[in-house]
Amino acid sequence: MLDIADELNRWVEQGREFAVATVVAVGGSAPRQPGAALAVDSDGTAIGSVSGGCVEGAVYELCRQSLEDGLTVLERFGYSDEDAFAVGLTCGGIIDILVTPVRGGVFPAALAAAAQGEAAALARITDGPSELMGRALLVRPDGSYEGFLGGHPELDRTAAGEALALLDAGRTATVAIGEDGARCGRPLTLFVESSVPAPRMIVFGAIDFASALVQVGKFLGYHVTVCDARPVFATAARFPEADEIVVDWPHRYLESTEVDGRTVLCVLTHDAKFDVPLLELALRLPVAYVGAMGSRRTHEDRNKRLREVGVTELELARLRSPIGLDLGARTPQETALSIAAEIVANRCGGSGVSLTGAHTPIHHDGTEVPAGRIGSVA
Repeated sequence: MLDIADELNRWVEQGREFAVATVVAVGGSAPRQPGAALAVDSDGTAIGSVSGGCVEGAVYELCRQSLEDGLTVLERFGYSDEDAFAVGLTCGGIIDILVTPVRGGVFPAALAAAAQGEAAALARITDGPSELMGRALLVRPDGSYEGFLGGHPELDRTAAGEALALLDAGRTATVAIGEDGARCGRPLTLFVESSVPAPRMIVFGAIDFASALVQVGKFLGYHVTVCDARPVFATAARFPEADEIVVDWPHRYLESTEVDGRTVLCVLTHDAKFDVPLLELALRLPVAYVGAMGSRRTHEDRNKRLREVGVTELELARLRSPIGLDLGARTPQETALSIAAEIVANRCGGSGVSLTGAHTPIHHDGTEVPAGRIGSVA
């Protein structure tokens, strides 16, 4: 539900009653990942999606019913072999959906935190005794938590610890714990949604290709920074959609700024005096992606220079250069799409080949945290 926190937080502030249906588990070729949500208020207004259209109508009615009776339910939807137009996933997948009326508790605080871009994890019981279904904890990065799951006094502490571990990794996942807070005993399933600030995309080189890449990066949910040492080019007028414009030597800025395992670095300068010191540093940082623009001749010359300053073959293997997938791109917009496609494929484990005639999965379980609010799924 945290993926639609902005709108739901407004609903809370307006005093509107609503129920939320959240995807808590998937199997097969399911269209949406855990954390995807559909919310319905008391007037029948709906926002969000849990299936891309397959079962929205049925889930909408479950939300209306939940609002009426105040009950939390777990519902499974799968493919209907007998009638492709029956309620089911025609793509062949299975999704489990938790439907919960939102009436106080920790939900308003969780939605406010996510809407404000703060790190927080919402842990909910999705399988266990009926009286515990849907109960929730809100866990903060410092380990503190709000809420009460009930049952054994150790349950909240154990659940908070599990949620904190997932929050630290920026992941959304389910975990199994015992009803008494231990690994033994009657089992409970806990669904943990991690809300983390948007991942960073840093674009080095204030050129026309960068302008197009900024737009695509924002579309994908990144916090986008443009960095260039030349003040005449690095201006807000040229990059109105960027979150941040930095005038500095690229390697010096990269040394001073925060990056993490979700950060993507796109080097578009293709100028050795900028590229070499920048990539020497970038290839040794724990970031998700490092790509550099340039022809194959530029790439070979750049690699030679990097080796001369001590960059190892293992470090060079991390470099995506020439940057982007082979789409035959020519314009800045097409090139930005090519770069974004490579970033998504790298993040999600995709091959980058056409799905037509391929025998690869359509949906991959990525190990990196995707752009946006909800973390990756285990």
